[in-house]
Amino acid sequence: MPSIVMRISSENSVVFLMGPTASGKTELALEMFNHHKSCLISVDSALIYRGMNIGTAKPSAEVLAKYPHELIDICEPEEGFSVNTFISLAKKHIDSALAENRLPILVGGTSFYFHALEHGLSELPESTSESREHFNKLLASEGSEKLHKKLQRIDPNSATRIHPNDSQRITRALEVHYLSGQTLSELQGRKSINKLSQPIEKIILMPDRSELHKRIEKRFIKMMNEGFLEEVKNLRQNKNLNLDLPSMRCVGYRQAWQHLDGEFDKQTMIDKSTAATRQLCKRQCTWLRNENDALILKKSNIDKVVNFLQERGA
Repeated sequence: MPSIVMRISSENSVVFLMGPTASGKTELALEMFNHHKSCLISVDSALIYRGMNIGTAKPSAEVLAKYPHELIDICEPEEGFSVNTFISLAKKHIDSALAENRLPILVGGTSFYFHALEHGLSELPESTSESREHFNKLLASEGSEKLHKKLQRIDPNSATRIHPNDSQRITRALEVHYLSGQTLSELQGRKSINKLSQPIEKIILMPDRSELHKRIEKRFIKMMNEGFLEEVKNLRQNKNLNLDLPSMRCVGYRQAWQHLDGEFDKQTMIDKSTAATRQLCKRQCTWLRNENDALILKKSNIDKVVNFLQERGA
């Protein structure tokens, strides 16, 4: 089918193509690319890492050659990557696409990134090397549950939202208080202006839960057959990597690492990975159900997507 010719200016819409893990977002994004003169921008906190291809379900090199995605393979697994950096890069690619008369299609499942683009970020203090070292040592000596109890005393609102095992978010909340003297809850109430100025059109791909669970299990078996464990073995050769890094907390990678450390057998690793993926899927679905004014699809339907965008003038 020929491309739809659109007149795009800096005031035109940006498309958010959202959905839980394994819902088929990438496939729908490729179909949209075939119908629109567009720019695909990844909104995925795992696809940013080089060398993490199989376990993140990253599009293949062949697919990326034909359907280029921005913000994939942009940093090493041991490097830090903040939401501020994501917003800055995403906005740059959006502006570039609009200047070239292309429709920006942001596709992914990282809710925090989408929310930050739409609503802006709080004015939070940036980490320092000293503060990172301080809280990494605290985490190693006391563990996440003990730090979570400290957070309950300092910032009960944040502690309620953050799981006791989520060491990254716990230490960040404590670090914010350490650096600013104010709680994360207080600061998050003050939104910055660093958000998109363009209208946003939302498309949500949301299969039934039973279908999602089948897809998750099928996809993980495919990952194992494609050499996921070998991928993690290669990553473990990098002496700068450890399980406390955000990259190694990606679903599946932590469980595979622990299996290779001998903590449990292969089948247990598979069971734990699929269970963690289902939990991620559940959190994503909860977030997406609160989204308003969106085209919601149980299955991919490019005709409905095209009609929706034409009606909205995107």
